[in-house]
This record gives sequence, C-alpha cells and structure tokens, in this order.
Amino acid sequence: MATVDQLLFALALFAALGCGLVAGVFFAFSTFVMKALARLPSGQGIAAMQSINVVVLNPWFMIAFFGTGAACVLALISALMRWHEPGAVYLFVGSVLYLVGTLLVTIVFNVPRNKSLASVAPADPNGASLWAGYITSWTAWNHVRTVAALAAAAAFSVALSH
Repeated sequence: MATVDQLLFALALFAALGCGLVAGVFFAFSTFVMKALARLPSGQGIAAMQSINVVVLNPWFMIAFFGTGAACVLALISALMRWHEPGAVYLFVGSVLYLVGTLLVTIVFNVPRNKSLASVAPADPNGASLWAGYITSWTAWNHVRTVAALAAAAAFSVALSH
C-alpha cells in the first residue's frame, strides 16, 4: 500500500511533467507557430488558427491541460496542510504559477481572443486588422502562459528533491 509521501511524490511528479508538457506546447506557439501563421495572408492565417482552435479541443490536450490543473489544486491543498515540511513552499509556488499564470490566463485572455477570431470569416475584409491584433495580443499572453508553466515545472521539480 502506498504511503502518503509516495502519493505526494507521484502527484508532484505528475504535476511537474504536466507543467513541462504544457509549457512545451505553449513554447512552440510562442517561438514558431504564431510567427509562421503571421507570415501567411490574413485569411489563410485566420483559417489556420481557427482550425487549430478546434483541433486543440481533444481529450489528450484536455487531460494534459486540465489534469495538470487538477494535480496543482491537490498539490496546493497538500502544501497548505504540510506547510512546515520541506518542499511544501515549492508545491505551493508551482501550483499557483500554473493555476494563475497558465490556466487562469488561458481562460481570461486567450480563450476570449479565440472566440472572437472564430466569429470572423477568413475572407472578411475586416479580418486583416483583427488578425494583426490577435497575433500580437494572443502571443503576448501565450508568452506569459509559457513562462508560468515552465516556472511551475521547475518548482515542482525542486519539490521532488526535498
């Protein structure tokens, strides 16, 4: 039978790996996907991003993204309950970084932009100005998500060593 410490280790490991995986996805968008889409004519870029925004809603990504969020909620509760123990502060920091800097930023900033983009026909003449603003603002918030998820992965990794 697994002990509480073994379960906490498994939770922190899952959270570290999930945060790292999500950080990698966001890193790809920040460093080359959005740049490649920005090079396309606006109608093509809009259509490609609209397709990405539909395809990303799949079980594998949802498990990685929200499963990591669930692990962070459990790690946060555990950190608060075991605050006096080594590594608790790293569990707390990693959880807050992911929950606020990745999950909340996605919900508050990136998803509304995706919904706005979804309502535009790629051939719409007004799409070019929307697309230019979308690329800039969506990518800026994506940078925040990338850094937060990577920092969370680092915090969980440090927690594993305690």
